[in-house]
Amino acid sequence: MMSNKFRTKFLQIFLFLTVSLGFAAKASEDVEHTENKFDISTMIFHHIGDAHEWHFATIGHTDLSINLPVILYSADRGLEIFSFSNLKTPHGSHDMVQYAGYTTDHHGKIVSTDANREMFAFMPPAHGHANPGAIKVYNVSITKNIASLFLSVAILFLVFFSVASGYKKRKGSAPSGIQSFFEPIIVFIRDEIAVPNIGKKSEKFLPYLLTVFFFIWFNNLLGLVPGGANLTGNIAVTFSLAVFTLIITNFSANKDYWMHILWTPGIPMWLRPIMLPVELVGILSKPFSLMVRLFANITAGHVIILSLLGLTFIFESVVVGFASTLFSTVMSLLELFVAILQAYVFTLLSAMYFGQAVAEHEHHDDHH
Repeated sequence: MMSNKFRTKFLQIFLFLTVSLGFAAKASEDVEHTENKFDISTMIFHHIGDAHEWHFATIGHTDLSINLPVILYSADRGLEIFSFSNLKTPHGSHDMVQYAGYTTDHHGKIVSTDANREMFAFMPPAHGHANPGAIKVYNVSITKNIASLFLSVAILFLVFFSVASGYKKRKGSAPSGIQSFFEPIIVFIRDEIAVPNIGKKSEKFLPYLLTVFFFIWFNNLLGLVPGGANLTGNIAVTFSLAVFTLIITNFSANKDYWMHILWTPGIPMWLRPIMLPVELVGILSKPFSLMVRLFANITAGHVIILSLLGLTFIFESVVVGFASTLFSTVMSLLELFVAILQAYVFTLLSAMYFGQAVAEHEHHDDHH
């Protein structure tokens, strides 16, 4: 059982969601047609990609979606904020809609109608190259992935603040309700991941390990909800999580860790300069593997499910439709397991890297 101090300090920063959401009908609402011909690649990339609107379903010719705010900044115009609905084309129309000097390209990206204004964001420029003489317009809009991030954080904070409040009210008594669900998970991460891999200093890293576990797990689950955003299937998000692990590892590392990298013991003296670049590459390869593993597994799961559902519209067959629905349902159930497995793997590997960074080694004199 955890102390009240531990619960109050750590549980209030954790992220979580209430599980068991509708998963079997995975994104059949994203079906799109081009002149009566089903385009499966468009449907898949529409679902797993980011967008300026949060699309849930299409009923007839009516889109059920939330238009998100477009936020632009430029030196000449300052801050510009307007709804993405101003740039949306009518359903089935290929006409470009212009508003305040902006429009959208065929990928749904916002572009300027003025050749002397260039759009900039965290993504590459929409035209593929920057115009050195153009006025820079910075796109810091709230997209579907960002909105999903805010939603997940709000839900998870709400859940864990309520859990922490419950612990304060029931001091000395056994947890009940939602607390009884979370307690074994938190204790498992502490006793089976943090302590065995980090040792005596595990409590120092436990807040991060718990936070990253619940953040990944519940955003994985949110991505399985029909109409949900593919947040953990966005490589920018997995990159950020991996960078956090890299920073914590290297800033927490002791002298033994850096001596092992900069002057590898136990090998001939002439080989040590050769091992130095190898060890430095190893520092970067660890977070790289974290980033790619989470991104690839989550994205692959979405692509497989959507591909199975797309077979129904490609073959337009009842038999194929029944089989694809059956297999996609099984895959959705499997994805529930993958959701927690990937959160566990990311947390476990992070703990292992922390443990390597703070481990103390016996020193022996080298005579080569």
